[in-house]
Amino acid sequence: MSWPSDNDNRREDSPYGKSPRRESPYRGGDRSADPQQQRGHLGTGHYRNDPRGGGHYRRQQRDERGETVVRMEPWVALRGPMRGPRVWSGDVDRCSSRLPSGELAAVYDQHNDFRGWGFWHPQSRIAVRIVSRETTKPDDAWWQARARSAAERRLQNPEVPNEVCRILHAEGDDFPALTLDRYGDVLIGEVYSKPMADIFQMVLPTFHEILGTSEYRLCFDEASARAEGEQPFEKSSAGCPPRLQFQEEGITYEAFLSAGHKSGFFCDQRENRARLKALVERLVAQGNPPSVLDVCCYTGGFALNAAMAGAAEVRGIDLDEKAVEQATRNANINQLRNIKFTHADAFSYLRTLAGNERQYDIVIVDPPKFIRTRRDFDEGQARYHDINKLAMPLVKPGGFLISCSCSGLFGPLEFQETMRRAARLRTVRILRETGAGPDHPVRIDFPEGRYLKALWMQLD
Repeated sequence: MSWPSDNDNRREDSPYGKSPRRESPYRGGDRSADPQQQRGHLGTGHYRNDPRGGGHYRRQQRDERGETVVRMEPWVALRGPMRGPRVWSGDVDRCSSRLPSGELAAVYDQHNDFRGWGFWHPQSRIAVRIVSRETTKPDDAWWQARARSAAERRLQNPEVPNEVCRILHAEGDDFPALTLDRYGDVLIGEVYSKPMADIFQMVLPTFHEILGTSEYRLCFDEASARAEGEQPFEKSSAGCPPRLQFQEEGITYEAFLSAGHKSGFFCDQRENRARLKALVERLVAQGNPPSVLDVCCYTGGFALNAAMAGAAEVRGIDLDEKAVEQATRNANINQLRNIKFTHADAFSYLRTLAGNERQYDIVIVDPPKFIRTRRDFDEGQARYHDINKLAMPLVKPGGFLISCSCSGLFGPLEFQETMRRAARLRTVRILRETGAGPDHPVRIDFPEGRYLKALWMQLD
């Protein structure tokens, strides 16, 4: 599961190129019509070195009221306060002249107070991705120190396995728009903003040194590239294998890097897979080997753990035919015979099971990200409601439903309320709320970083 490129409905009424020029003077056009805007945007005065700014050039300028202000170059000024590590396009007031996309710029709020350094993306709805709140502009040494710190945090945490884990969790590790997962000797990276590809290449030797890895693969997907007006790409080291094989909790997984999402595996569900395995083992020990249904099984993570723990019957379904083929291979690698995977649309398949009056002791619902942007919210929430509404009748009385969401814009309370409405006449008790492990840290000013949510419920 990877990182969202989210949005905000309040700001969609003024996308770049449609707002009045007085609101966004950094866009092209004749600025001579408004002398105040010309002074505010292009500035007046001279450059000087200022040790308070880390030796960066500062420029004396005048704001809209004609008052003198001083900003480090290049800069972006906001209309209001900065709310978190992402600045939306509608929050930008003006910027330095000729500020190119991908440039690291100083960010100032509506009071001209410095708020940090961030990458500038004029074509994206995420106009600025904040990197640092320090006055000193981040340089190569700054990035190397952050990379070393992130890697060492994983190695020093006994709860994080060394072989398969997340090494960089974007904003949570001060690397906005970059995630990095480790699979043995291979590092699998994904960037959601082009400048981070250069940052990745720069810090890669540091990760290899600390982690003992030797190969890499980096992907900039089509949706992320389109948001910034760039071209997608994939890069890999000369010795990067086309196929990975690794173990987690005694189960062997295989993944092909040329297909699927990054590696065809989601390490963020590691702790939840282990919890499911423990639940099945407990039921088996009580003499009640459970039947298990894994909805949106992908390459079989939950289903394989249930089968390995001794479930009487395990069925996994997914719409991705290649994922189902890989899940079947994973079952064969582990010599599991009590498991079957089916290529099918989850919604229609659940209706068929209900029509056949099938029920299971444990049902897992782990769909793909239904809410990618703010404008997707209502439709995505409805899909979460519908798939869980279809799943709940398939749970035996006293059975368990494990429902997941990987939409960062879908908060825990909204997720719980959706489950309440989907329950209809069933009595549902929440036993546990979980998410990703400690290798997925979340900044307190960026709650969207806690994208993975899992509700463990028991139904009467």
